[in-house]
Amino acid sequence: MKRLLFLLPIVCLAILAGCSSSSDTDEQSAATEVAGQLPPLIDRELFFGDPEISGSNLSPDGRFVSFLKPYNGVRNIWVKRIDEPFANAKPMTADERPVPGYFWSRDGKFLLYVQDKGGNENYHVYSVDPSAAPATDTGVPVATDLTPIEGVRAIIYSVPKSQPDVMIVGLNDRDPSLHDVYKISIATGERLLMLQNDQGIGAYQFDLEGNPRLAMRQMPDGGTELLRIDTDGSLTRVFDCTYEEAAYPVRFHKDGKRVYLITNRGADVDLTRLMLLDPETGDVELVESDPQQQVDFGGPIFSEATDELIATAYMGDRQRIYPRNEQVKRDLAIFKEKLPEGSLRVTGTSRDMNLMLVGIGSDVDPGSVYLYDRRTGEVTLQYRSRPDLPSENLASCKVVRYPARDGLEIPALLTLPQGIEAKNLPVVIVPHGGPWARDVWGYDPYAQFLANRGYAVLQPNFRGSTGYGKKFTNAATHTWGTGAAQHDITDGVQWLIDQGIAAPDQIGIFGGSYGGYATLAGVTYTPDLYACGVPYVAPSNLITLIESFPEYWKPWLEGTWYKKWGNPNIEGDRLELIARSPLFKVDQIECPLLVIHGANDPRVKQRESDQIVVALRLKDKPVEYLVAPDEGHGYRAPNNRKALAVAMERFLAKHLGGRVQTDVRPETAQRLEEITVDVSQVEAPEPMVQTD
Repeated sequence: MKRLLFLLPIVCLAILAGCSSSSDTDEQSAATEVAGQLPPLIDRELFFGDPEISGSNLSPDGRFVSFLKPYNGVRNIWVKRIDEPFANAKPMTADERPVPGYFWSRDGKFLLYVQDKGGNENYHVYSVDPSAAPATDTGVPVATDLTPIEGVRAIIYSVPKSQPDVMIVGLNDRDPSLHDVYKISIATGERLLMLQNDQGIGAYQFDLEGNPRLAMRQMPDGGTELLRIDTDGSLTRVFDCTYEEAAYPVRFHKDGKRVYLITNRGADVDLTRLMLLDPETGDVELVESDPQQQVDFGGPIFSEATDELIATAYMGDRQRIYPRNEQVKRDLAIFKEKLPEGSLRVTGTSRDMNLMLVGIGSDVDPGSVYLYDRRTGEVTLQYRSRPDLPSENLASCKVVRYPARDGLEIPALLTLPQGIEAKNLPVVIVPHGGPWARDVWGYDPYAQFLANRGYAVLQPNFRGSTGYGKKFTNAATHTWGTGAAQHDITDGVQWLIDQGIAAPDQIGIFGGSYGGYATLAGVTYTPDLYACGVPYVAPSNLITLIESFPEYWKPWLEGTWYKKWGNPNIEGDRLELIARSPLFKVDQIECPLLVIHGANDPRVKQRESDQIVVALRLKDKPVEYLVAPDEGHGYRAPNNRKALAVAMERFLAKHLGGRVQTDVRPETAQRLEEITVDVSQVEAPEPMVQTD
C-alpha cells in the first residue's frame, strides 16, 4: 500500500493452474451473471510476492549494476557487471528481513544500506565491500554495522563528493528526541562527533562539501525556522514560515553559497515553489513554480557530473517533466520515442551521466527498467520487475473529480474492473495514509488486486492531502474523522452511488495508517454507509496514539499534530480528540471488521488495534484480527503480505460478494494461521479508555 506512514516523509511466481476455473464459481462472486465477463483471476502471489528484480542502481564508474532480488527467500542486494546477464549476478547481503533501501558510496568501493529489526524503524546503516570474498556460512561478503547502537535510529544526512570515504549521520543515542551529527568512516566505522544537538534542532542541511550549513527547528508557535550555522557554531535565523506553510531545503547550489528551497511562504502564495535562498543575507529568488499552476512543486533533478539543476518534475493528473538544458531535451525526446508511455524515473546514473538506468511505469505496469547510453542514444531493456504479471488483464486507472458537500473539488483515482459495465458494482474505498500525502496515477497492487476480484476502487485525495496547495491541505485542520476531511470520503461514496457505479449495499473501506483511522471513522460515524471495513495499522484512540509517538517526532509535534489535530495536554483539545476517537463510539459500529497490525509498529502501537478489538468483542460485534510478530508500520515481508491478501480477499468476498481465489499455497496458509489472533484472548491495554 502506498504511503502507509503517518508523516511528519520499500521471484514472481507463475499463475496457479485452475485459479480461474469454473470450479471456483460458487466462491468467486455472488454476482455470477457478470463474473464470466471479468478477466481471469490473477494469482495473488503475483501482486504481493517480491518482484523478480527491483531497486536497480549503477556504480559511479558505470561498470556494475546493483539491484534487489530475493536471496534465501528474502529481498537482498545483488551485483553484476553491466555487460553480464542478471543470471550471473552475485548476492551481496543475506539479511533475514527485506532490505528497504541502499546506495553506492561516492567512490564505488562500498554498498551502503539501512535495516531495522522487525519493523521497529530503529534503522542502522551497514556497509559491504562488493569485492570481498563471500563468507562460507552466508555466501555473501561480511557487512559492517556502522551505527551499532541498540535502540537508536540513524539518519543519513550527507555523502560528500569531496570525502568519498565518509558519510555524515545523525544518531539519537544521547537524547532519543534529538539527533547529534557524526562523521563516520565507511571503511572502519570510526565515528567522530561533528555537532552536539543541544538546541532542539529537528534536521540539518549540509553543502556539497559536507559542511553543516543550515539547521531546521520548530518555533514555539509551531512554525519552522531555518538557521544559518556559523563557523563558531552559533545559529542565526535566515528564513521562517508559519505552521500552515512549508519551507525545506533540498540541496545546496554548486556555487556553495545558495541553497535550493521548496516553500509556499507568503499570504499570496498557495502552491509550493522552488526558490534559491542566500543564507548570508536571507534573500530569496524564484527558480520555478508549476507552469500550469495546478499542483505543488514536484522535485528538482540534478546532474551527478556538474551538480547543476537539469530538470524539474510535477505530478498533476500525470507526470510532467521540464528540461532545463538541451541535453535533457534530447534525452526526453529519445525516451518519448523509444519507451512505453508512463511515468519516468532515473534509478541510477554513472558519475559522468553517460549511462542511466531509466524506469518506466504505468497503471498497468509495476515497472520496467532500461539502460540508456547518452553517447549512442541506445535504450536497452534490462528487466521487468514482475514479468509474469499479465498487464493485459489489469484495470486502467483514471483521475476523477467530484464535489464535496461544501463545493470543494476533490481529486481521486478510480479503478474499475476490466470487462464489465461500471454499474451497480461492489466497491472498496481506499483512503491513503499520511495524512499529509496523496495518491498519484500509477501502478497500485491493492487497487489492481481488488479490481481483478471485481471491485471498483476509489482512492480519494481528500482535503488535507498534499500536492494541491496549502489552502487545500490546511482545509482539513481539526476536521479529521468527524468533519470535512472525512466528509470528503463519504461524499466520494455518494458520488459513486449517484453515478450508478456503486451498489449501495456492497461498499467496503480499507486503509492503512491514517487510511486505517479513516476506515474506523467511516464505519463508526457513518455506519449505514459501509458493509465492512479493513483497518490496517490503524489508530483507534487519538489520545493514546499521540502520547505514544516516537521520541524523535517530538521536535515537530507542535506544528503538525498539536496544531492540526489537537494537543492532549490541553483540556479542550483533549475532549475534541476523544470525540473523534472511534474507540469511544464502538457501539455505533454495525459492520464486521478485519483488523490488521504489526507487533513492532513504532508509529501506531499495537495497543491501538488491541483496544478496538477488545471493545468490539465486549459489544458482541463481529471482528477478525491479524498481528504479524515480525512487522511494524505495514507488512514488508512477502509471506506476511500474501497471508494478509488471503484474509482480506476472503473477508471482502464474504461481505461484498467479490471473487476469491480458492487455492492457497501451503506456506501462505501456514503463515496466515500463525498471524491470525483469537480475539477472545486479546487483553485490553490499561488504561483502555482515557476520558478524563
